[in-house]
Amino acid sequence: MGRIETSADPIDEKAVIAAAEKALADISEVKKAVSEVIFGQESVVEQTLLAVLSGGHALLVGVPGLAKTKLVTTLGAVLGLSANRIQFTPDLMPSDILGSEVMDQDENNRRSFRFLPGPVFTQLLMADEINRASPRTQSALLQAMQEYHVTVAGAAHDLPRPFHVLATQNPLEQEGTYPLPEAQLDRFLLQVDVSYPEMAAERRILLETTGGADATPRAAITMERLAEIQALIRKMPVPESVVDAILELVRAARPGHGNAKVDESVSWGPGPRAGQAMMLCTRARALYDGRLAPSVDDVRALAEPILQHRMALTFSARAEGIGIRDVIADLVATKAG
Repeated sequence: MGRIETSADPIDEKAVIAAAEKALADISEVKKAVSEVIFGQESVVEQTLLAVLSGGHALLVGVPGLAKTKLVTTLGAVLGLSANRIQFTPDLMPSDILGSEVMDQDENNRRSFRFLPGPVFTQLLMADEINRASPRTQSALLQAMQEYHVTVAGAAHDLPRPFHVLATQNPLEQEGTYPLPEAQLDRFLLQVDVSYPEMAAERRILLETTGGADATPRAAITMERLAEIQALIRKMPVPESVVDAILELVRAARPGHGNAKVDESVSWGPGPRAGQAMMLCTRARALYDGRLAPSVDDVRALAEPILQHRMALTFSARAEGIGIRDVIADLVATKAG
């Protein structure tokens, strides 16, 4: 099977395979450590971890009480990352996130400004109920997510690396919220839908979280090891069949590209960043599943979390009760089948 190299330098395939086999054991240990604290929700844990392993950000959408916050704090501990949490509210200001300059005075009465970093200066940032903040505050986070630095008083300040934002949204309560603009939604590698747990998992939650002590997360890998795995994922060769499947799926999701159903129901579709996200996440999913190369099945599995927040339905489609997941499912059946 033909392969596509994704950098100007030739890929040492044997070295990549050896590094991938070592990474498989580390990722397996990460999965085990997370499962000791988070019960059930396998797809949610998988997709959130895929976003982090791919070096990106994730948007977790679900009603309150589904352990979204606990998942983020657990991942911080398991992956060896420093973590901060910001509760977004309508009165939150950009300086509350980024930090601000304060005036210092020394013993000679000379005054100077000193930068006090805000909570965004961490490696894993939980942005809780991100859509409750004003557009001005949301846009302050946008630069950090895309450029990995913030600008305060004209000076740029680099963020720690790696840097990941895991944001949460409540899909039910929309009063007093500010929907995220398309430009910011596109910065999230995945949208992870957090559903209610299965019966067996919920039974375990009831029994194990209402006793004397909760399970505490343990470190499975270091921050440096995570960075190595992230770099490895970018070096993994991708079969031409997978690249073709990604291109066909992403392009078919755009109106005006020959799909009558999409033309009728989709007002705007995913841009090239969706394909980039798919290229990274299919590799990460292969490693997560213990494989050394991605397949078309990975494209099918990741279509919904990667595309759903990068598309919008027409008014007529919404009026007819068509959902964005229905459109993506049809595309997967025809383009990645």
